[in-house]
Amino acid sequence: MKLSDFDYSLPPDLIAQHPPAERTASRLMHVDGRSGAIEDLRFPDIARLIAPEDLLVVNDTRVIKARLHGRKDSGGEAELLVERIESPRVALAQVRASKPPRAGRAIVVAGESLEVLGREGEFYRLGFPRDVLEFLGARGEVPLPPYITHAADAGDEARYQTVYARAPGAVAAPTAGLHFDEGLLATLAAKGVRRASLTLHVGAGTFQPVRHDDLAEHVMHSEWYEVPQATVDAVEETRRRGGRVVAVGTTALRALESAASSGLLRAGSADTRLFIVPGYRFRVVARLVTNFHLPRSTLLMLVSAFAGVEAIRRAYAHALAERYRFFSYGDAMLLEAAQVRA
Repeated sequence: MKLSDFDYSLPPDLIAQHPPAERTASRLMHVDGRSGAIEDLRFPDIARLIAPEDLLVVNDTRVIKARLHGRKDSGGEAELLVERIESPRVALAQVRASKPPRAGRAIVVAGESLEVLGREGEFYRLGFPRDVLEFLGARGEVPLPPYITHAADAGDEARYQTVYARAPGAVAAPTAGLHFDEGLLATLAAKGVRRASLTLHVGAGTFQPVRHDDLAEHVMHSEWYEVPQATVDAVEETRRRGGRVVAVGTTALRALESAASSGLLRAGSADTRLFIVPGYRFRVVARLVTNFHLPRSTLLMLVSAFAGVEAIRRAYAHALAERYRFFSYGDAMLLEAAQVRA
């Protein structure tokens, strides 16, 4: 398939700029990838759709204050977006400036100097004057996606984070999880639905456009993930019980499918560049909770692979007609896989 097969026209007023008043106040579209059936619901209705024998797998990554504003030591303004923390005092970052900074120079943020150690493709390796997470916590801003037009505020610090966020390292939220609050999670647990966690640190590359119409030429950005043995055990127990694995978000799905690339789900950590397009055979995940994704994006390709191209096209046309809210702070979908697990 071509990039142009994953395009659609989105009115700007359907891009959610703020979260709803309550986490669970969003809408939920239930889409059956096999029959193509569409059901319009509210998000709390997910509690009746997920069976007691199912397993909810969540991404417990925590969004860091990855955006920094400063000046090069030569005087020009610079905006930084930390992509990955490599060691306590070294991180990879995107740097926007009128002229690219050179190795050995400094970028000054609030009176503290970051050393430009070198360049790695589109990213710069920066040396920090103190612990990176500590520095970002004191000087950084929540890195809201580029399609959200307001500056991050205290409300975003709380709401652009899942209630189960634990492991700091993401520069974008696993947004499907933003719809769950403690009350809904307790309702699911009382029903018998179990929950397992993994970690995938979402990188800034998640917002990078696909630049080749031939999808075979696209190279995915690398993201680090870890799947614990307890999660592998929970998946196997779910299968023995006849339940289904429900991934909360495309990041949880990519981590599980990456960890099962050998054919068997294995615990461990690694970098993944898994690019899921129609034709991919899913090994682990049978149900997916997700938001609505950007046109021509790798995430739209992933959900099309999962629920079927035509089912997703109909679902997005329905969402536009019914004025669902799109993207990170928008409404959600529960997708049933179009294929039987391999």
